[in-house]
Amino acid sequence: MTYLIYVAAFGAAGTAFLWIRDMRIFWRTGAAGYRRAAYIGTACTALSLIGCLLTARSLEMIGLGVILLALYLQGRTKREKVWDDEEAFERCTGCVRRRDDKGSE
Repeated sequence: MTYLIYVAAFGAAGTAFLWIRDMRIFWRTGAAGYRRAAYIGTACTALSLIGCLLTARSLEMIGLGVILLALYLQGRTKREKVWDDEEAFERCTGCVRRRDDKGSE
């Protein structure tokens, strides 16, 4: 057991976090770009978990490469602009206005 297993687990957790954040933004806004990102995030999370398994099975560099590939593929999806001037924490957690919120626009 090397420290690279922890790096792989952190990468897989990061990929899963981004997937869940994209799902939350899609649920709140209904934006088509985030819908596609949520679908692709499912496959990317599965790919990163496979990379985690490879890292645990003593194929550290191949496993970490698979996790980096998953993060790269997840970041390539085009998304709509949903934030105007929100704080970094709100962007990190995916807090956006709902599609049915009434407000001055």
